[in-house]
Amino acid sequence: MAIRQYLAMTGAEIENSDTLPPKIGWMACHFSPYGTGVSHLPRNLPPDSLLIFDDITPVHGHDPQTIAGQLARCVERLECGAVLLDFQRPGYAEAADVARVLVQSLPCPVGVAEPYARDLDCPVFPPPAPLNVPVEDWLAPWQGREIWLELALDAQTICLTAQGASVSALAHAPQNTDGFREARLCCRYRLELSDSRALFTLWRTREDLDALLDRSEALGVTRAVGLYQELGREKPALP
Repeated sequence: MAIRQYLAMTGAEIENSDTLPPKIGWMACHFSPYGTGVSHLPRNLPPDSLLIFDDITPVHGHDPQTIAGQLARCVERLECGAVLLDFQRPGYAEAADVARVLVQSLPCPVGVAEPYARDLDCPVFPPPAPLNVPVEDWLAPWQGREIWLELALDAQTICLTAQGASVSALAHAPQNTDGFREARLCCRYRLELSDSRALFTLWRTREDLDALLDRSEALGVTRAVGLYQELGREKPALP
């Protein structure tokens, strides 16, 4: 089965878009700052959308059963195809309780971000595959489980000197996109040499993400999620 691909959109992006992508993700529900449930639930979404619930507001005294009821009613009313728990703050016992209850009770598939997925019977949502690690190696710890892949147009430098190697993330891909294709890493690179260093710049294009997805399908990846603001305008929306 082909990987289902979603573009995560804010409410404003959905409202202001003349043509929505074939599959969208709602970005995003939060732990309510005023109560024990969820805030920022969507009013309208196309059927089979992905409902994303994050922990940008830290969990504190929230009730898993209240949250489960709110999300279940939203999923059923809007006919959502899946829910993603994008919990990125590790070490919160309350967040682990919420994830466990939602995985067990929601009427649709529930994927959980890596910090809270280890002990749950659910799809796992790891961070994006690094530019300098083959996707097979990156996803190896999760083999045997369903995986939802995060897509990103990342860029980084690797600086080699006599003292060793240092890796630095870049906010954006190079403006000059001339470079060589690295098929195993599904990325592009270029090299700058001086007397004291070798500087590699690595980045991904949409074509590289397509290649990454082709290789990921055999590794247990069933869904992929990227940002509309990053992927939705570079070329036509993901199929």
